[in-house]
Amino acid sequence: MPVQTTARLTDSELHERLERTWGHPKGVWGWFSNVHHTAIGIRFMVTAFIFFLLGGILAAVMRTQLAFPENNVLGPDRYNQFFSVHGSTMIFLFAVPMMFQGFGVYLVPLMCGARNIAFPRLNAFSYYIYVGGGLLLWIGLLLNVGVDTGWFSYVPLSGPQFTPGKRADFWAQMITFTEVSALGVAVCIATTILRYRAPGMTLNRMPILLWEKLVVSIAVIFAMPAVMVASSLLLLDRLVGTQFFNPAEGGDVLLYQHLFWFFAHPDVYIIFLPGTSIVSTLVAVYTRRHIFGYTPIVISMIATAFLGFSVWVHHMFATGLPPLGENFFTTATLMIVIPTAAQFFCWLATMWNGKLQFKLPMLWLFGFLFVFLIGGLSGVMLASVPVDLQVHDTYFLIAHLHYVLIGGAVFPMFAGIYHWFPKITGKFLNEALGKIQFWLFFVGFNVTFFTMHFLGLRGMPRRIYTYAPELHWSGLNLLASSGAVFMAVGTLVFLWNVGSSLYGGAIADINPWAAGSLEWGVPSPPPSYNFLYIPTVNGREALWSAVANQPVVTGLRTDIQEMLVTHSLDSEPQYREETAGASIWPFLTAVAVSAAFVGSIFTAWAVPIGAVPVTIALIAWLWPRGSSSTSKRATALEPLAYER
Repeated sequence: MPVQTTARLTDSELHERLERTWGHPKGVWGWFSNVHHTAIGIRFMVTAFIFFLLGGILAAVMRTQLAFPENNVLGPDRYNQFFSVHGSTMIFLFAVPMMFQGFGVYLVPLMCGARNIAFPRLNAFSYYIYVGGGLLLWIGLLLNVGVDTGWFSYVPLSGPQFTPGKRADFWAQMITFTEVSALGVAVCIATTILRYRAPGMTLNRMPILLWEKLVVSIAVIFAMPAVMVASSLLLLDRLVGTQFFNPAEGGDVLLYQHLFWFFAHPDVYIIFLPGTSIVSTLVAVYTRRHIFGYTPIVISMIATAFLGFSVWVHHMFATGLPPLGENFFTTATLMIVIPTAAQFFCWLATMWNGKLQFKLPMLWLFGFLFVFLIGGLSGVMLASVPVDLQVHDTYFLIAHLHYVLIGGAVFPMFAGIYHWFPKITGKFLNEALGKIQFWLFFVGFNVTFFTMHFLGLRGMPRRIYTYAPELHWSGLNLLASSGAVFMAVGTLVFLWNVGSSLYGGAIADINPWAAGSLEWGVPSPPPSYNFLYIPTVNGREALWSAVANQPVVTGLRTDIQEMLVTHSLDSEPQYREETAGASIWPFLTAVAVSAAFVGSIFTAWAVPIGAVPVTIALIAWLWPRGSSSTSKRATALEPLAYER
């Protein structure tokens, strides 16, 4: 078959050819075989937001239970399941899948100037395996076998002696599902950033969001295996009688905490850094100037991710560690504040000398700055061992956790949704409804969680389902629960805003915010092939620095899904590559893997037996079909050209 190039084609002819080649498959079968990053990214975001709503419902019921002393909305067993599934949902099924996987999968190829993500089938598989983990956790709750040992499932409480049955096993395998998903997406995103950037987008010209996604992908690759090991060893202790965490047989319960928190504290920054990159991106757009301190912000993100692996033991100050170890991790915890503070100063400097556009996303950014600052200050307090010992496992810690995670994830998430919703859907969200939602959510959040600082200082412990009236916690608990009502109403307003805007919202043009990154150079929503011509880049804000008759890349084939591979450092074109197209096998592989994982909860034989269908599905997935006559790694770039 002769090589078809884009030469001598009009834009309409090129569009028709690319639509035939890159068009999304139709129907139910097509839905499961679609592997394009825009479709999978939207699925990640929508699914993660559904889990956010489900976790919020559990939180609302718990706040109803705690609003009054000796309440009987929930019994102790059901309350244990609710707070455990709530925490697990928000951390493993919402925060990371939304902030890293959802935004990353959708935006990274568009910001890179690529037509798809690297390893698109692995990316689709990662979504389906993530859904499998979420269903496992929530089906367990609905069947009254939900995890009841907290979102961290410490041993020996989660061990076979104290938690018989399958509750902790459901949690342990849910961890494996979600972390396999995160690892798969991390590989896809890192490869896309390093190898599929548009010509001219050198490392020094990469948008900050791309830097963050690259840094977080590396952090995921190093952090996630630790919690997978911890949960797998726990499952082995429970299922086949190993004794990894049984001190009577030479095991160690603190080994579990070290493995878990070696993952979980970097995970805080895996959640937080995507929020900071959204802030950096949006501050530049809504101040109409380049971000102040581009290099310090990038270095700060790298430093935060690196230092995040050196602070996990501050979660274990109450376990009786040697004083020297406590001193080291106190110092490391205080040090990690420095790069975050550097980013704060860069954002403020950008706004100080910019022309502020008071659009709705900026309102959420101001809320983020206020909320996360309070969470950071309470974090500095908890870095002190004497303070930590006093407030450990009290509601003070609950308040700090939510100020950091909701401040660092939910507020930037809403800012990002209001900013990129026109690009994703082609419609604007309603500005008036958005402001109502913000103030309801902002006021409700602070009423709920700032109050918890005082509950913790008054000695209210975590994980209790009721309390006696004479403890004098009822007034503060009622105030905290009333704030949760405001948050719930604000979320309902947002859902109404989304639904009404999808069907009757104002139409958005290509670049309604006059932003500078490449995703705003394609129609809203993007076509199936993303870019009619692969763009070239002159500066950090590609659209702002573009010149008249900016060159574009031509010469890529239109009869196959061909992508341009560039050098990791200077993004010089190296070769063309045919990427994997639509396939049902990532979905079927995820089903086979899910069956093996779920079966291993009940019998160890599920692993070798389940390996058979998994192997068959993988062979079918990777089996070459319809390969083009040219090499997928052809170095010859003669048909490739730059045209104005």
